[in-house]
Amino acid sequence: MTDTADPSTTAEAIPADPAAAPLFDAERRATELAILDALRAVVDPEIGMNVVELALIKQILLGTNETEIKMILTTPFCPYAGSMIAQVQEQAESVVEHPVKVTLLAERWDPRDAGLMW
Repeated sequence: MTDTADPSTTAEAIPADPAAAPLFDAERRATELAILDALRAVVDPEIGMNVVELALIKQILLGTNETEIKMILTTPFCPYAGSMIAQVQEQAESVVEHPVKVTLLAERWDPRDAGLMW
């Protein structure tokens, strides 16, 4: 799921008139898809599937100065958490030209979600 960040950090502030807001921002969606494509290179070493296939990426908040990726882990005490977070950040920063913040959510991973694509 993707969303927009705080209007002060987004590429374009949301107009006061909802009717003036575009229904679909093709450039924003293309960037989100490029980030997701880059994140397919990040593989959970214990399971052997990438973080997108495992449905570990929950939200991408695109901004002009910073992008935030909200993700979960397969287990709360995943021994590879630090490495995977660093890889997610590195891969996302290869797409956007500004810093990427990776936030871990407390949500529990459900294996039934694996394979559900964006």
